[in-house]
Amino acid sequence: MRILICEDSVLLREGLVRLLEHAGHEVVAALPDADELLRRAVEADPELCILDVRLPPSHTDEGIRAALEMRRARPGLPLLVLSQYVEERYASELIAAQGGAFGYLLKDRVADVGEFVDSIERIAAGATVLDPEVVAQLLTRRGRDDRMRALTDRERIVLAALAEGRSNQAIASLLFLSEASVEKHITAIFQKLRLEPDDGNRRVLAAIAHLESTGGIPATGSGPNDRTSQTGTHS
Repeated sequence: MRILICEDSVLLREGLVRLLEHAGHEVVAALPDADELLRRAVEADPELCILDVRLPPSHTDEGIRAALEMRRARPGLPLLVLSQYVEERYASELIAAQGGAFGYLLKDRVADVGEFVDSIERIAAGATVLDPEVVAQLLTRRGRDDRMRALTDRERIVLAALAEGRSNQAIASLLFLSEASVEKHITAIFQKLRLEPDDGNRRVLAAIAHLESTGGIPATGSGPNDRTSQTGTHS
């Protein structure tokens, strides 16, 4: 896979280059800022772009603005945004923009090389992959909505797993359920949220966009520092 990187930290940028090349991918460019990002994205024709949220010169939202611009210029290009912390507002902007496949991960996920490489390959294949911490914060935003209140604890856990880009089979394995049970939960989720149970990436984007626009109530036992909503427990 051809990958374009935009990351201002030299250590992380060079580390990503070595990691990805070792995994058999080709890094077509590794940029320290977004100045040449669009031009290089056109010239190098990458299959995935990885970029930081905060880039020079102000280190505020340059990466997000560049990602949104790339969404307009190349709507089908898969994007992976890396962030030091959960930037909930920025994640929401990119989710709302939709377009091609999308991922939002915290930088410490890179330390788990196998999981990180798996994530970028899933994004390149068309999945949406959201960091569990991002999912937790989206699910615990203030505000009440009867549709979210109607979800059971198990359905919220399944919804969080969906938002991470997991397949029905992966969710079944994660939660020690049968695939038929997972499908039943997903059907119930979309019925309660009044969303069409569309196959693939759209259903995840629709569900998370709904949570962002209306605000969800806290899922039982879930929060920024609680992995229960992502890892699941035995039935």
